[in-house]
Amino acid sequence: MLLLELLFFLVLILVAAEVFVNALEHLGERLGISEGVTGSVFAAIGTALPETLVPLLAIFGGTQNQQVNEEIGVGAILGAPLMLSTLSLFLMTLAVWKHRGSQGHLTPERSGLTRDLNFFLAAFALSCVALFVPHETGGIRAILAFVMVTIYFFYILLTLRASAQLVKDGHATEAEEPMLLSKLGLPENWPVIFLQLGLGLGLLVVGAKGFIHGVEAAAPLLGISALVLSLMIVPIATELPEKVNSILWIRKHKDTLAFGNITGAMVFQGTLLPAIGILLTPWAPQKEVLAGVVITLLAALWLRLMLMRGQLRVWHLAVNGGLYALYMAIALS
Repeated sequence: MLLLELLFFLVLILVAAEVFVNALEHLGERLGISEGVTGSVFAAIGTALPETLVPLLAIFGGTQNQQVNEEIGVGAILGAPLMLSTLSLFLMTLAVWKHRGSQGHLTPERSGLTRDLNFFLAAFALSCVALFVPHETGGIRAILAFVMVTIYFFYILLTLRASAQLVKDGHATEAEEPMLLSKLGLPENWPVIFLQLGLGLGLLVVGAKGFIHGVEAAAPLLGISALVLSLMIVPIATELPEKVNSILWIRKHKDTLAFGNITGAMVFQGTLLPAIGILLTPWAPQKEVLAGVVITLLAALWLRLMLMRGQLRVWHLAVNGGLYALYMAIALS
């Protein structure tokens, strides 16, 4: 029965994300913005909402057990960028390995991807530093959290500023599928776009809330802590929107959208959510937590170094998959 409940809320999350992302693509097309903005900002935030809502709802009263709430919150906060930087990128490689080969080129728009990775590495490194700042030292933690939030808004500003030139260079957003609500007979206009955005968001809240209670019930049955379960299981489920969208995009040779969807979500979840975790949870360097942070940074740094070399190849992302396997071995040991 518990498995069916988790499966139901998983399906609800996926449907909600599809509704939300479909509306975002049409919003991006109507606004005349670049694929980089749509992928790194709009789609990234939209498909990141499931794993964003899980820790927020958990920390602010997901269950009656405050320790479980904090463990789910910390696990979901750190688990999301871990999955994105390792397993999600590896799945993109698997999707194109046959057609492009291990030495095949990946061709995302370089300036946007470089910006995403630079901002993520800077912000997430601060979250690692915060692990060693005592919870009682509220002032220092507050400063770190403020800097991380500021980093994200500065990132948004630079990304939007770069949009106009990218559109001129042929990287404008194009919505390939019609609005889902328009298939029901509604007109394809601004009110319907925002109606569909609201509908998707509402379904995401319901799905995330249900997932929290499912995790609380599943952890003791599996004999592992809510922290470990939320680090490994919850992100796999809630990251599926990013994985599915990016896989579809990269198979269509829309590498900019595919990477931007993932790395943009990494920036979003590597700044705002850790800032909340730093302020509202113990945020201590437990083995599973510290290993997750370090491996996430290594995965992002590896991608950044390969991009800096000038040619990003398919096999490079296989290394990210190996780093995820390493984390699993550490966490379960």
